[in-house]
Amino acid sequence: MSDLPRVIHIHEEGPREGFQIEKAQIDTRLKVEFIEALAETGLRQIDCVSYVNPERVPGMKDADEVARSIKRVPNVRYTGLWLNKKGLLRALQLPLDVVGAIRITASNTFSVKNTGMTIERTIEEQRDWLAIYREHNVPVEWGYVMTAFGCNFEGEVPIDQVVKMTETLLSLAAENGVTLRGVYLADTVGHGTPLSMEQRIGALRDKWPDLRIGLHLHDTRGTGIANAYAALRLGVDQFDSSCAGLGGCPFAGHKGAAGNICTEDLVYMCHEMGIETGVDLGRLVECARMAERIVGHPLPGKVMRAGKDALASRKR
Repeated sequence: MSDLPRVIHIHEEGPREGFQIEKAQIDTRLKVEFIEALAETGLRQIDCVSYVNPERVPGMKDADEVARSIKRVPNVRYTGLWLNKKGLLRALQLPLDVVGAIRITASNTFSVKNTGMTIERTIEEQRDWLAIYREHNVPVEWGYVMTAFGCNFEGEVPIDQVVKMTETLLSLAAENGVTLRGVYLADTVGHGTPLSMEQRIGALRDKWPDLRIGLHLHDTRGTGIANAYAALRLGVDQFDSSCAGLGGCPFAGHKGAAGNICTEDLVYMCHEMGIETGVDLGRLVECARMAERIVGHPLPGKVMRAGKDALASRKR
Protein backbone atom coordinates (compact mmCIF):
# COMPACT_ATOMS: atom_id res chain seq x y z
CA MET A 1 0.00 0.00 0.00
CA SER A 2 1.35 3.43 -0.91
CA ASP A 3 -0.64 6.52 -0.05
CA LEU A 4 1.86 9.30 0.63
CA PRO A 5 0.44 12.37 2.36
CA ARG A 6 0.81 15.70 0.57
CA VAL A 7 1.81 17.44 3.79
CA ILE A 8 2.85 16.28 7.26
CA HIS A 9 2.52 17.97 10.63
CA ILE A 10 5.45 17.92 13.04
CA HIS A 11 5.27 18.29 16.81
CA GLU A 12 8.77 19.28 17.95
CA GLU A 13 9.80 17.49 21.16
CA GLY A 14 13.47 18.49 21.49
CA PRO A 15 13.37 21.07 24.31
CA ARG A 16 11.37 18.75 26.57
CA GLU A 17 12.34 15.27 25.43
CA GLY A 18 15.93 16.32 25.00
CA PHE A 19 16.83 18.37 28.03
CA GLN A 20 15.03 16.09 30.51
CA ILE A 21 17.59 13.31 30.05
CA GLU A 22 20.81 15.35 30.07
CA LYS A 23 23.01 14.61 33.09
CA ALA A 24 24.31 18.16 33.29
CA GLN A 25 21.84 20.91 34.17
CA ILE A 26 21.19 23.07 31.10
CA ASP A 27 21.11 26.82 31.70
CA THR A 28 17.54 28.14 31.62
CA ARG A 29 18.51 30.99 29.31
CA LEU A 30 19.92 28.55 26.75
CA LYS A 31 16.76 26.45 26.86
CA VAL A 32 14.66 29.54 26.15
CA GLU A 33 16.95 30.69 23.32
CA PHE A 34 16.70 27.25 21.72
CA ILE A 35 12.89 27.24 21.90
CA GLU A 36 12.74 30.75 20.44
CA ALA A 37 15.04 29.72 17.57
CA LEU A 38 12.89 26.67 16.81
CA ALA A 39 9.84 28.93 16.63
CA GLU A 40 11.48 30.77 13.70
CA THR A 41 11.84 27.65 11.55
CA GLY A 42 8.20 27.17 10.56
CA LEU A 43 7.46 24.56 13.21
CA ARG A 44 3.97 25.12 14.56
CA GLN A 45 4.09 23.20 17.85
CA ILE A 46 7.00 22.95 20.28
CA ASP A 47 6.96 20.89 23.46
CA CYS A 48 8.95 23.01 25.90
CA VAL A 49 8.83 21.45 29.37
CA SER A 50 7.60 18.54 31.47
CA TYR A 51 5.52 19.28 34.55
CA VAL A 52 7.10 16.54 36.62
CA ASN A 53 8.75 15.96 39.98
CA PRO A 54 12.23 17.56 39.77
CA GLU A 55 13.58 14.90 42.12
CA ARG A 56 12.81 12.28 39.46
CA VAL A 57 13.66 14.46 36.46
CA PRO A 58 16.19 17.10 37.60
CA GLY A 59 16.50 18.50 34.08
CA MET A 60 12.98 19.91 34.39
CA LYS A 61 13.40 21.66 37.73
CA ASP A 62 13.28 25.06 35.98
CA ALA A 63 10.16 24.24 33.93
CA ASP A 64 8.11 27.09 35.42
CA GLU A 65 10.86 29.63 34.74
CA VAL A 66 11.27 28.40 31.16
CA ALA A 67 7.51 28.63 30.58
CA ARG A 68 7.41 32.22 31.83
CA SER A 69 10.51 33.39 29.93
CA ILE A 70 9.71 32.45 26.32
CA LYS A 71 9.05 35.34 23.94
CA ARG A 72 6.29 33.93 21.84
CA VAL A 73 5.68 34.42 18.14
CA PRO A 74 2.23 34.19 16.53
CA ASN A 75 0.86 30.94 15.13
CA VAL A 76 3.15 28.70 17.21
CA ARG A 77 1.84 26.55 20.05
CA TYR A 78 4.17 26.18 23.03
CA THR A 79 3.16 23.11 25.02
CA GLY A 80 4.26 20.93 27.93
CA LEU A 81 3.73 17.38 29.16
CA TRP A 82 2.10 16.19 32.39
CA LEU A 83 1.74 12.64 33.68
CA ASN A 84 -0.75 13.16 36.50
CA LYS A 85 -3.39 15.55 37.85
CA LYS A 86 -0.83 17.53 39.83
CA GLY A 87 1.14 18.23 36.66
CA LEU A 88 -2.00 19.18 34.74
CA LEU A 89 -3.12 21.63 37.41
CA ARG A 90 0.38 23.11 37.43
CA ALA A 91 0.25 23.53 33.64
CA LEU A 92 -3.00 25.47 33.94
CA GLN A 93 -1.21 28.07 36.10
CA LEU A 94 1.53 28.77 33.54
CA PRO A 95 1.51 30.76 30.28
CA LEU A 96 2.15 27.89 27.86
CA ASP A 97 -0.61 26.39 25.72
CA VAL A 98 -2.55 23.61 27.45
CA VAL A 99 -3.71 21.08 24.86
CA GLY A 100 -5.66 18.17 26.29
CA ALA A 101 -4.68 14.58 25.61
CA ILE A 102 -5.62 11.14 26.89
CA ARG A 103 -2.60 8.94 27.63
CA ILE A 104 -2.43 5.25 28.48
CA THR A 105 0.30 2.63 28.18
CA ALA A 106 0.14 -0.78 26.56
CA SER A 107 2.78 -2.22 28.93
CA ASN A 108 1.68 -2.40 32.57
CA THR A 109 5.27 -2.61 33.84
CA PHE A 110 6.34 0.49 31.95
CA SER A 111 3.23 2.32 33.11
CA VAL A 112 4.15 1.70 36.75
CA LYS A 113 7.78 2.71 36.27
CA ASN A 114 6.91 5.82 34.27
CA THR A 115 3.97 7.20 36.27
CA GLY A 116 3.60 4.99 39.33
CA MET A 117 0.20 3.82 38.10
CA THR A 118 -1.06 0.55 36.67
CA ILE A 119 -3.00 0.58 33.41
CA GLU A 120 -6.26 0.28 35.35
CA ARG A 121 -5.37 3.17 37.63
CA THR A 122 -4.24 5.22 34.63
CA ILE A 123 -7.64 4.79 32.98
CA GLU A 124 -9.31 6.21 36.09
CA GLU A 125 -6.76 9.04 36.11
CA GLN A 126 -7.74 9.89 32.53
CA ARG A 127 -11.35 10.33 33.63
CA ASP A 128 -10.10 12.85 36.19
CA TRP A 129 -8.11 14.65 33.49
CA LEU A 130 -11.17 14.81 31.25
CA ALA A 131 -13.19 16.38 34.06
CA ILE A 132 -10.47 19.01 34.56
CA TYR A 133 -10.33 19.69 30.83
CA ARG A 134 -14.07 20.22 30.81
CA GLU A 135 -13.95 22.52 33.84
CA HIS A 136 -11.23 24.70 32.30
CA ASN A 137 -12.44 24.60 28.67
CA VAL A 138 -9.28 22.83 27.52
CA PRO A 139 -9.54 21.36 24.00
CA VAL A 140 -8.84 17.62 23.87
CA GLU A 141 -7.14 16.62 20.63
CA TRP A 142 -5.27 13.30 20.67
CA GLY A 143 -5.15 9.98 22.44
CA TYR A 144 -1.78 8.31 23.03
CA VAL A 145 -0.88 4.64 23.43
CA MET A 146 2.64 4.45 24.88
CA THR A 147 4.90 1.40 24.36
CA ALA A 148 2.71 0.43 21.41
CA PHE A 149 5.58 -1.43 19.69
CA GLY A 150 7.37 -3.07 22.59
CA CYS A 151 8.70 -2.68 26.11
CA ASN A 152 12.16 -3.25 27.57
CA PHE A 153 10.52 -4.86 30.60
CA GLU A 154 7.82 -7.01 28.97
CA GLY A 155 9.23 -7.50 25.48
CA GLU A 156 6.96 -7.38 22.43
CA VAL A 157 3.56 -5.85 23.10
CA PRO A 158 0.86 -7.91 21.35
CA ILE A 159 -1.05 -6.19 18.56
CA ASP A 160 -4.31 -7.16 20.27
CA GLN A 161 -3.22 -5.18 23.32
CA VAL A 162 -2.56 -2.10 21.18
CA VAL A 163 -6.02 -2.42 19.62
CA LYS A 164 -7.56 -2.86 23.08
CA MET A 165 -5.83 0.28 24.43
CA THR A 166 -6.90 2.25 21.36
CA GLU A 167 -10.48 1.14 21.93
CA THR A 168 -10.16 2.28 25.55
CA LEU A 169 -9.00 5.72 24.43
CA LEU A 170 -11.89 6.11 22.03
CA SER A 171 -14.37 4.92 24.66
CA LEU A 172 -13.03 7.36 27.25
CA ALA A 173 -13.38 10.18 24.75
CA ALA A 174 -16.90 9.16 23.73
CA GLU A 175 -18.18 8.88 27.30
CA ASN A 176 -17.02 12.45 27.85
CA GLY A 177 -18.44 13.88 24.63
CA VAL A 178 -15.00 14.32 23.08
CA THR A 179 -14.11 13.65 19.44
CA LEU A 180 -10.38 13.00 19.15
CA ARG A 181 -8.41 14.15 16.12
CA GLY A 182 -6.83 10.72 16.18
CA VAL A 183 -4.59 8.35 18.12
CA TYR A 184 -0.82 8.44 18.47
CA LEU A 185 1.08 5.18 18.68
CA ALA A 186 4.25 5.78 20.68
CA ASP A 187 7.35 3.65 20.21
CA THR A 188 8.48 4.83 23.62
CA VAL A 189 11.55 2.62 23.89
CA GLY A 190 12.44 2.26 20.21
CA HIS A 191 11.38 -1.35 19.60
CA GLY A 192 9.59 -0.65 16.32
CA THR A 193 10.50 -1.84 12.83
CA PRO A 194 8.91 -1.07 9.45
CA LEU A 195 7.08 -4.40 9.67
CA SER A 196 5.62 -3.64 13.10
CA MET A 197 4.55 -0.21 11.80
CA GLU A 198 2.62 -1.93 9.03
CA GLN A 199 1.14 -4.51 11.39
CA ARG A 200 -0.09 -2.12 14.06
CA ILE A 201 -1.23 0.66 11.78
CA GLY A 202 -2.93 -1.96 9.64
CA ALA A 203 -4.70 -3.47 12.64
CA LEU A 204 -6.09 -0.09 13.67
CA ARG A 205 -7.15 0.74 10.11
CA ASP A 206 -8.93 -2.62 9.81
CA LYS A 207 -11.05 -1.79 12.86
CA TRP A 208 -11.36 2.00 12.39
CA PRO A 209 -10.77 2.79 8.68
CA ASP A 210 -11.12 6.54 9.15
CA LEU A 211 -9.02 6.86 12.32
CA ARG A 212 -6.18 9.35 11.94
CA ILE A 213 -2.92 7.97 13.28
CA GLY A 214 0.12 9.84 14.57
CA LEU A 215 3.50 8.43 15.55
CA HIS A 216 5.94 9.15 18.36
CA LEU A 217 9.09 7.28 17.32
CA HIS A 218 12.32 6.78 19.23
CA ASP A 219 15.54 5.77 17.51
CA THR A 220 17.08 3.56 20.19
CA ARG A 221 17.77 0.69 17.81
CA GLY A 222 18.47 2.74 14.70
CA THR A 223 15.20 2.05 12.91
CA GLY A 224 13.49 5.41 13.56
CA ILE A 225 13.72 7.03 10.12
CA ALA A 226 12.94 3.71 8.39
CA ASN A 227 9.84 3.45 10.57
CA ALA A 228 8.82 6.98 9.61
CA TYR A 229 9.25 6.09 5.92
CA ALA A 230 7.09 2.99 6.32
CA ALA A 231 4.42 5.07 8.04
CA LEU A 232 4.51 7.73 5.33
CA ARG A 233 3.85 5.02 2.74
CA LEU A 234 0.75 4.17 4.79
CA GLY A 235 -0.46 7.77 4.73
CA VAL A 236 0.50 8.77 8.29
CA ASP A 237 0.78 12.57 8.40
CA GLN A 238 1.42 13.42 12.07
CA PHE A 239 4.81 12.90 13.75
CA ASP A 240 6.60 13.81 16.93
CA SER A 241 10.31 14.43 16.40
CA SER A 242 13.29 15.98 18.14
CA CYS A 243 15.73 18.51 16.70
CA ALA A 244 19.21 16.95 16.32
CA GLY A 245 17.80 13.72 17.77
CA LEU A 246 17.89 15.14 21.29
CA GLY A 247 16.55 13.15 24.18
CA GLY A 248 15.36 9.82 25.44
CA CYS A 249 13.03 8.42 28.07
CA PRO A 250 14.60 8.32 31.57
CA PHE A 251 12.32 5.44 32.60
CA ALA A 252 12.82 3.20 29.56
CA GLY A 253 14.94 0.64 31.38
CA HIS A 254 17.68 0.97 28.78
CA LYS A 255 20.95 2.90 29.21
CA GLY A 256 21.07 3.51 25.46
CA ALA A 257 17.59 5.04 25.28
CA ALA A 258 17.66 7.48 22.38
CA GLY A 259 15.59 10.51 21.52
CA ASN A 260 12.80 10.84 19.01
CA ILE A 261 13.56 10.63 15.32
CA CYS A 262 15.59 13.62 14.28
CA THR A 263 13.43 16.50 13.05
CA GLU A 264 15.77 17.81 10.37
CA ASP A 265 16.43 14.29 9.05
CA LEU A 266 12.66 13.71 8.81
CA VAL A 267 12.15 17.08 7.11
CA TYR A 268 14.95 16.38 4.61
CA MET A 269 13.48 12.99 3.70
CA CYS A 270 9.99 14.41 3.30
CA HIS A 271 11.16 17.30 1.13
CA GLU A 272 13.04 14.90 -1.14
CA MET A 273 9.87 12.82 -1.42
CA GLY A 274 7.84 15.89 -2.38
CA ILE A 275 5.98 16.03 0.96
CA GLU A 276 5.45 19.48 2.44
CA THR A 277 6.39 20.26 6.04
CA GLY A 278 6.22 24.07 6.23
CA VAL A 279 9.71 24.02 7.79
CA ASP A 280 12.80 25.93 6.68
CA LEU A 281 15.42 23.17 6.65
CA GLY A 282 18.39 25.55 6.71
CA ARG A 283 17.14 27.27 9.86
CA LEU A 284 16.35 23.93 11.43
CA VAL A 285 19.89 22.70 10.81
CA GLU A 286 21.21 25.79 12.58
CA CYS A 287 18.98 24.90 15.54
CA ALA A 288 20.40 21.37 15.54
CA ARG A 289 23.95 22.73 15.70
CA MET A 290 22.83 25.08 18.45
CA ALA A 291 21.44 22.13 20.41
CA GLU A 292 24.75 20.33 20.16
CA ARG A 293 26.59 23.38 21.49
CA ILE A 294 24.12 23.65 24.37
CA VAL A 295 24.46 20.04 25.56
CA GLY A 296 28.19 19.97 24.92
CA HIS A 297 28.41 16.57 23.26
CA PRO A 298 27.67 15.04 19.83
CA LEU A 299 24.04 14.43 18.93
CA PRO A 300 22.83 11.79 16.46
CA GLY A 301 21.33 13.99 13.73
CA LYS A 302 22.77 13.31 10.28
CA VAL A 303 21.63 16.15 8.01
CA MET A 304 23.25 18.80 10.20
CA ARG A 305 26.64 17.29 9.32
CA ALA A 306 25.99 16.99 5.59
CA GLY A 307 26.88 20.58 4.65
CA LYS A 308 24.75 23.22 2.97
CA ASP A 309 25.24 21.76 -0.51
CA ALA A 310 23.62 18.52 0.63
CA LEU A 311 20.42 20.14 1.87
CA ALA A 312 17.29 19.56 -0.16
CA SER A 313 16.82 22.09 -2.94
CA ARG A 314 13.05 21.87 -2.75
CA LYS A 315 11.41 24.51 -0.59
CA ARG A 316 8.32 23.22 1.16
